[in-house]
Amino acid sequence: MLETRKLSGGWGPTLVVEDLSLRIDSGETLAVVGRNGVGKSTLLELIVGRARRRSGGILLGHADVGDLAIHQRARAGLAYVPQGREVFPSLTVAEHLQIAARPGDWTQQRVLDLFPRLGERLASHGNQLSGGEQQMLAIARALLGNPRVLLMDEPFEGLAPIIVEHLVGSIRKVVQRSALALLIVEQRVDIALELSHRCLVMDRGRVVFEGASNELARDERRVAALMGLGH
Repeated sequence: MLETRKLSGGWGPTLVVEDLSLRIDSGETLAVVGRNGVGKSTLLELIVGRARRRSGGILLGHADVGDLAIHQRARAGLAYVPQGREVFPSLTVAEHLQIAARPGDWTQQRVLDLFPRLGERLASHGNQLSGGEQQMLAIARALLGNPRVLLMDEPFEGLAPIIVEHLVGSIRKVVQRSALALLIVEQRVDIALELSHRCLVMDRGRVVFEGASNELARDERRVAALMGLGH
């Protein structure tokens, strides 16, 4: 569903991601973990078109979308939940959902069933929502675009444990009930491994490990070594 082939790029003249290849199939969740500053967020920004690609391919299905504008990639089936949520402060929850909607299985009622709290806040503006509510809205907005691939960057950052637990359950439902491919960047390795089928570990813009998440979750020493926590 999504594939990068020797993808390199970054910001301006700075090369952050180098020769990175990955593949995600329909219905699969791939987690990307690593220490701060190794290029995880930049990888997502390259895929959606917000960072500068230097070389390599970005394939959605069988089509190379690497030269497409951001909105064209969205129409082709990429959806993005960015770090920091990026909700519009002056728009209501209802307006966010209306402008994001495209034809498909994900409807407003379906995302409100997934996040009932949003149904209680339809008239509230983006800047009146809590951090957890903003994250629910960011995910709902992305799903309403009816994408083939959903990219999420640090979706649990700064949230209370009870909200994290709720969001983990909601994301699991999304994956189980659709053929959506999910690429998730997450600093909390335990959550990333719990949610995903496979995991990539990045260091200095490159992949240094790829394997089954359940196997890696059983080897705490290896996780610590890969994350640079054993030094």
